[in-house]
Amino acid sequence: MGKAYLSLGSNLDAAEHLRGAIAALRERFGEVVLSPVYRTRAVGFVGADFYNSAAIVDSELEPQALNDWLHALEDRHGRDRTGPRYGDRTLDIDIVLYDDRLLEGPGNLRIPRPELKHAFVLRPLADIAPDLVVPGDGRTLAELWRAHPDHGQAAVVADIGG
Repeated sequence: MGKAYLSLGSNLDAAEHLRGAIAALRERFGEVVLSPVYRTRAVGFVGADFYNSAAIVDSELEPQALNDWLHALEDRHGRDRTGPRYGDRTLDIDIVLYDDRLLEGPGNLRIPRPELKHAFVLRPLADIAPDLVVPGDGRTLAELWRAHPDHGQAAVVADIGG
């Protein structure tokens, strides 16, 4: 059994897709630890604001199998992979950390995820796992968040209902 730390995001019918993703995670993995949902600006392109959250699940799946399962979940929510890498999306779920592993694999699997440098990934994870040490870095999520340029800026918490 491994502990997976996930980043969830959507900027198209965001509340609906995040609620659906959380329900699917609970159905598949049982208990899910969730961060608040933050409303953040799109990064890397001009688009609607995103709703971003983080989740922790205990999984018997190895990282590649979990990544494949998450991609299938995104696809069920209408994820379009034909457009540019940075663009609007119904659902985006990434494995940011998995236990203390460092790895790269097919399907854009990189652990830790490079996007951990972005506030929209780091802040929600630091909310739910502040003492987790990031493999290959040696600092905790709380330490990384305190050192982030956006630390101290007001956050907009979104209510997705359900």
